[in-house]
Amino acid sequence: MAIKLKKEHVKKEQATMDERLNAIRAGVLGSNDGILTVVGVLFSVAAATTNNFAIFIAGLADLMACALSMASGEYASVSSQSDSEKVVVAQERDLLKTDFSGQHRSVENFYVDRGVTRTTAQAIADELLSKKPLETMLSTKYDITLGHYMNPWSAAWASLFSAAIGGVFPLAALILSPVRYQFSATIAATVVAVGLTGLLSAKMSNGLVKRAMIRNVMIGLITIGIHYGIGKLF
Repeated sequence: MAIKLKKEHVKKEQATMDERLNAIRAGVLGSNDGILTVVGVLFSVAAATTNNFAIFIAGLADLMACALSMASGEYASVSSQSDSEKVVVAQERDLLKTDFSGQHRSVENFYVDRGVTRTTAQAIADELLSKKPLETMLSTKYDITLGHYMNPWSAAWASLFSAAIGGVFPLAALILSPVRYQFSATIAATVVAVGLTGLLSAKMSNGLVKRAMIRNVMIGLITIGIHYGIGKLF
């Protein structure tokens, strides 16, 4: 009994951790998007005009639009995922009523595939399905914890604030720097900001930190070059 309670506690902690990681992921993506879209607009407009006020208004408008766009996109995406999980719950609830033997075999096979003998797997399935049938089916078939759905509001708010904060880096660098150093300061601020998002994303996914940072910096510099070229062209 103690072992079973401990396992349930671990699964609940894992579900909560998944929700937190989803919010962190949305935050990292939002900040990266905020940085690149704002610096892109700044350089596009700066290439076409030297009016600092016009450049500032364009950058500020893009920062607000990007933050709201990222937030609404995350909310829609995570809401769809949550809705899909709720549909799966309803399907499994119906299958337990209409095809209990099939569900029982599914749980048996789950444990057999993990090295448990068929006899032991049958005993485990009997016990689990007699006590927590729906939770068991969701756990074994989909690795879902009943009642723990991704929170779309957490992802939306994380994306909103991180996109806004990320966009502030290049915008502040351009506006607050002396005119002769505006472009170089903005590029430097962008490099630092996207390098940090690369670091965070690599740490979250246990990836290669150096490669992620270099990749993000290269993407940032390419973004600046493309948008500056578009501003000069038009």
